[in-house]
Amino acid sequence: MEDAAACGDLSVIYLAGGCFWGLEKVFSMIPGVIRTECGYANGYSCMVPNYITVCSGKFGHCETVKICYDQKAVSLERLLDAFFMVIDPTLLNRQGNDRGVQYRTGIYWEDSDSGRKAEAYVENERKRYNEFFTETGPLANYFPAEEKHQGYLDRNPEGYCHIPREEFERIRNMFSGG
Repeated sequence: MEDAAACGDLSVIYLAGGCFWGLEKVFSMIPGVIRTECGYANGYSCMVPNYITVCSGKFGHCETVKICYDQKAVSLERLLDAFFMVIDPTLLNRQGNDRGVQYRTGIYWEDSDSGRKAEAYVENERKRYNEFFTETGPLANYFPAEEKHQGYLDRNPEGYCHIPREEFERIRNMFSGG
């Protein structure tokens, strides 16, 4: 992926869904997603977080993937379809074996149009569950994660991931028409 710091004219959404390694891999495979970046979102803004401080759970950040996408090629709703395929919104502060506030699920946006679309999508999704813990809201803050976390599963294909490997193939097929 190219430098994800600036998305230019692309649309942007921030998704938190447990460990960011697998989530980044999922979205990097989707046609229309131009850039992905692992980072830390919506914690205390008085400090620049790193993996150690985020894992402590003391500063409120969650592992998040910044997704820059071309909305002419893929809609936000389709991205959220993929997101809800790989997370369990009924789990509070955990996904897979990952536990802690840093592994909560969330959908965050920078612009009101994305916010309206995300909120409408989530309202429909919420009806499917008795409990629903995926938070939604405007992005409060975001900090890129260290370089070693970027594209981690591309460099370490057998690395840890809470998302079952067959889900990667299922999503690949969903977006390729296979």
